[in-house]
Amino acid sequence: MRLFISFLLSLVVASIATAQRVQPVTSTTLAAPATEWAITSVRSKFLLVDTTTVRVYMSLTTQRPNGEEPLTAQELIDHFLLNYVIYPDYNSRDRLAYGNIPLTAESVTADRNRLVVSYTLKRPKELPTALLLAEFTETASGKKSLNDLVLRFRASKLTDRFALFDPAGRLPQFRNYATVNDTVLIRDVAGTQKTLHLFRYRHEFDPAQSPMNTTTRPAPKSLEIDTVLTVQTNQPFGLPAEGLYFFVEDTTDTYGLGLLVKDRRYPKLTRPEKMIRPVMYMSTGTEINQLNTAKDVKKALDQYWLSLMSGNEEVARRAIAAYYGRVEEANRLFTTYKEGWKTDKGMIYIILGAPDRVQRNKEREVWIYTRRANVSDINFAFNRKPNQFVEDHYELVRYSEYQPIWYPIVEAWRTGAIRE
Repeated sequence: MRLFISFLLSLVVASIATAQRVQPVTSTTLAAPATEWAITSVRSKFLLVDTTTVRVYMSLTTQRPNGEEPLTAQELIDHFLLNYVIYPDYNSRDRLAYGNIPLTAESVTADRNRLVVSYTLKRPKELPTALLLAEFTETASGKKSLNDLVLRFRASKLTDRFALFDPAGRLPQFRNYATVNDTVLIRDVAGTQKTLHLFRYRHEFDPAQSPMNTTTRPAPKSLEIDTVLTVQTNQPFGLPAEGLYFFVEDTTDTYGLGLLVKDRRYPKLTRPEKMIRPVMYMSTGTEINQLNTAKDVKKALDQYWLSLMSGNEEVARRAIAAYYGRVEEANRLFTTYKEGWKTDKGMIYIILGAPDRVQRNKEREVWIYTRRANVSDINFAFNRKPNQFVEDHYELVRYSEYQPIWYPIVEAWRTGAIRE
């Protein structure tokens, strides 16, 4: 049993997108960079069709040999197989159902730089929940990409049935954010017309605390509502202002669908007043105070990076590109009810990069790094925490023992040793 559980939870990756995993219930796994036809990431979610059926959506990031452009839908069909197994949960080896999902023009859809595979599964037996393990296999090499997704067959949340879709209503969006003036659409599989209550909050959430800071930060007891509206499902609508949007069926509901709306450049940060904040993860208190109180923020930020790099403009330019590249990727992957760079996962990703391996079960995700700061393995454990806005909210388990590992890597950023 222990070996079986370990097999289920050990997902070998070179980079990760969990983030995000996006509402409704989603799961993400990644594989190593491609030297052949490859699926480099899988993000999945489900929507209930009825009490006996779910619709599964899998968003794939793909790569041709030698890092060429993503696969077309036909190339995925030609080069890959998709099989699945359904178990009661992570701790059971009882196979409830298994089979092959035909990859066809009907089940594979191209959407910009990703491919979306969608298919329908029946509820096994009478279980309210189950674990879906899906496996893509590249037919020539036999290389596999695994993805795990917990299915719920009894709708306990709005996000079991409704999700953010593209304006045309074709495909669900695998993210928790949108940008100002975007046209969005919330719908279920059937395209049901339903009135949702919408609350908008204007609240600046705090960034993640240091991995060594074991002091619990009190959560805000309440958020101030800025705007109250109603919207119709299956009808496009606009998002005119930044903020945290919260959709519920009934005003007394605790859980709903959260959507963070940011400026048009998001997930990139391009305005100096916004770019100064993420450097807190590699800065001293004095440096942060100087940046926050500077009259000319752009000049202060330029000077900050140049002073760290001993005036070497080329090294500073490369370090800036690398650091903010990770900030952008953290926003893309880990945005929840707050910006991705502010989350615990985003902080670890920015400083250490993508984990080498990930172990996951229903309640916890562990990122494993190898060969960092002359230490064989470094583990960061994230516990899943209930959250009214998003399904994929995780909090880092903090230890003071991270200090001798964390600071040398931060110092590598500060000296320009990390530039990619």
